[in-house]
Amino acid sequence: MLVSDTELAKAASRGDTQAFHALVDRYSGDMFRLALSLCGRRADAEDICQEAFVGAFRGVSRFDGRSSFKTWLTRILLRQAAKVWKKQRTRGMISLQSRGGSESDGGRGEPGGKWDPAATSGNADATMDILEMIGRLGPDHQQVLVLREMNGLSYEEIAETLNIPQGTVESRLYRARAELRKLLKDYDK
Repeated sequence: MLVSDTELAKAASRGDTQAFHALVDRYSGDMFRLALSLCGRRADAEDICQEAFVGAFRGVSRFDGRSSFKTWLTRILLRQAAKVWKKQRTRGMISLQSRGGSESDGGRGEPGGKWDPAATSGNADATMDILEMIGRLGPDHQQVLVLREMNGLSYEEIAETLNIPQGTVESRLYRARAELRKLLKDYDK
């Protein structure tokens, strides 16, 4: 019998570590992919995930069920990724690895469109160029691109995850795509 996230979270808040481990098992793959797409480095992604799960374990008693457990956990992970992003920016580092996001749906914002680096043009150099340009976007723009294009979240899910209005998601995504198009256009010159 499949136990719901809410039931597992309630059990974990009462000290049931096995219940929390079940939640970790359920979401570790998704969280790792998200972390990797946000920070671009495997070691950083592992650290982000570990810190996010530690934070979730410490705060599981505050999970109130108003959002899904996955959304709640994603918020924690995004805060951890922002710390890494700020650290990298301070050091002037831009990763050429998976930084997430694209124009895979032609800027139309079609639901469920996940970004596939291999589909960019079938060319590793082109993929790296796009990833480098995405790395130049600010964290707000990177987040919405990654959540929309790589994770296929709806506008509503992104708004809930980032705790911002849906209209803000739409405008950030529009600006992020426009900024990315400009960066790529300028890059080709």
